[in-house]
Amino acid sequence: MAETDTELDTEVDETTETPEEPKPRLTLDVKIIEPSACQRHVTVTVSREDIDRYLGNAFDEIKVKAEVPGFRIGRAPRKLVESRFRVQVSEQVKGSLLMDCLTQINEDHQFTAISEPDFDFEVVSIPEDGPMTFEFNIEVRPEFAMPVWQGLSLERPVHTYTSEDVDRQMKQLLSRFGELTPIDGPAEADDVVIVNITSRLGDKVLAVAQEQEIRVKPILSFGDARLENFDKLMIGAKSGDRKTAKIKVSEDAESAEIRGQEVDVEFEVLDVKRLELPVMNKAFLEKIGGFSTEQEVREAVKDELERQLTYHQQRRVRQQITALLTASASWELPQSMLRKQAKRELDRAVMELRSSGFSDDQIRAHANELRQNSLTSTATALKEHFILERIAEEQKIDAEPSDYDDEVNLMAAQSDESPRRVRARLEKRGMMDSLRNQIIERKAIKLIESHAQFKEVPFEQKPNNTAAVEFSLGGRHEDADIPEAKHGGAAEPLPKAAERH
Repeated sequence: MAETDTELDTEVDETTETPEEPKPRLTLDVKIIEPSACQRHVTVTVSREDIDRYLGNAFDEIKVKAEVPGFRIGRAPRKLVESRFRVQVSEQVKGSLLMDCLTQINEDHQFTAISEPDFDFEVVSIPEDGPMTFEFNIEVRPEFAMPVWQGLSLERPVHTYTSEDVDRQMKQLLSRFGELTPIDGPAEADDVVIVNITSRLGDKVLAVAQEQEIRVKPILSFGDARLENFDKLMIGAKSGDRKTAKIKVSEDAESAEIRGQEVDVEFEVLDVKRLELPVMNKAFLEKIGGFSTEQEVREAVKDELERQLTYHQQRRVRQQITALLTASASWELPQSMLRKQAKRELDRAVMELRSSGFSDDQIRAHANELRQNSLTSTATALKEHFILERIAEEQKIDAEPSDYDDEVNLMAAQSDESPRRVRARLEKRGMMDSLRNQIIERKAIKLIESHAQFKEVPFEQKPNNTAAVEFSLGGRHEDADIPEAKHGGAAEPLPKAAERH
C-alpha cells in the first residue's frame, strides 16, 4: 500500500480522568522574584518524570485512534505512532502542562492575579531530554495589613433641589436638543465655533483635527492637556480667523515624546454658530421621551438631578473612605502596570457616569481629565479597588445576576437603547469585568457606610465651565465608550415617563 500523508484529527481527550482519580501533583521547582509589591517574576522547572508521564498518557490515547498508512486503525506499533505524531502531541502536551502548572502554582502560592500571566507560549518547548523550564511575569494584588473600616466619621453632601435648580437644568436639557445656526457676527460666550485644530512641536506637526464643534467656555479639555481662558481666546473670533495658544501637555500623555512639553496649537475658525433652543410643544415633548406635559419633563429633570446628586454623594463618601483606608498603602505601583490598567479604569468611570445620568459633554470632560492625570488617578483607583475587594472577599460580597441587570438597565434608559444592546456592547468590549468591579466596590462602600457616622454638609455644585474635545494634542487616543458630540436634535432623550428610575 502506497504511503500517503495523514493528519491526526483527534485531540488529546482530557475527560477520561474522572473526579475520583485526580491528576497527580506535578513536581515543580518554582522560583519567585518580587520586583515590586504588585509584580512577580516566576521561573518554573517541570521534572522529566512529569513530562514523560504526560507524553505517555497522550500517546496511549492516540495509539488506539491513530491512522497510519499500512496499518489498521489502532494497530500501528507504538514507536511508529510516537515518531509520526511527536510534534503534534508535544504541542498538545505543552499546552496541558502549562495550564496545569499555572493552576498548581496559583493554588500553592495564592496569587491574587489582576491580569493574565505574561509569557510567550511559542518560545516554550518540550526538550528531548531533561526538564522543561519556562518563565512568566504576572501582576498581583499586593499583600497588606487590612485597615480598620468600621466606625469611620464621614461627611455626606446634601441638597434640596428648588424650582430654580430645575429651571437651570431645563435650560441645559433644551440646549442638548437645540439647533446650531450660523451667525454673521463674532463669537460670544456659549456660542459654538467650528474649527480645525493643529498641534505642533517646533516645526513638527503632531496632530490635526478637522471641523471640531466646540462650545466657547472658560476651559477647553483635550485628551492630554487643557487650555485655560479658551473663552477669552475665542470671543470676538469670526470665520477665517486663526487663533494660537501655547499649551503644556500632561506628564501622563500617551505620546511619550511630548509629555510635559509646551506645544503650539492653532485654531482655524471655519464658522461661528449660535444655539437656538427648541419650542417645548407636543412634538418636542414626545421626541425627548414620550412626555405629555411640561410638568412631566420637569419631574424627569428633577429625577436626573437627584440621580446626579446620588453620584456626587457616593463619590464624595468614597473619596473620604478610600483616603482613610489607603493612608497606610505605601506600596508603589509600577508605571507599566498603571498604563496598562488606565484604559480599564477609564471605561469603568465612564460607565458609572453614564448610569448616573450625566450628559455626553460632561462625561467627555471627565474622561479627558482622567486621561490628563492617568497614572495618578489609576494608582488611586487601583489601591481603592484592592482594599475594597479584600473587604468584599472577607464579608462574602459578590455580584449577583440582578446587579448586572440593574446596571445595564440604567445605562440603557440613559442612552435610550435596549438593555440587550447595551449588554452586548459591554461584552464585546470586554467590559463585564469592569462592571463587576464597579458592583463589588459599590456594595463594599455601602457596607462601610452602614457602620459609619455621618455629618451632613451642603453640596456645592461646581459650574460647568469646561468644553471637551475628543482629540489629543499628541495624536489620537484610545477612546472609552463615549459617543461623538452631536447637535441639531440628535441628543439623547430623557428616560421615558414610564421608565424613570
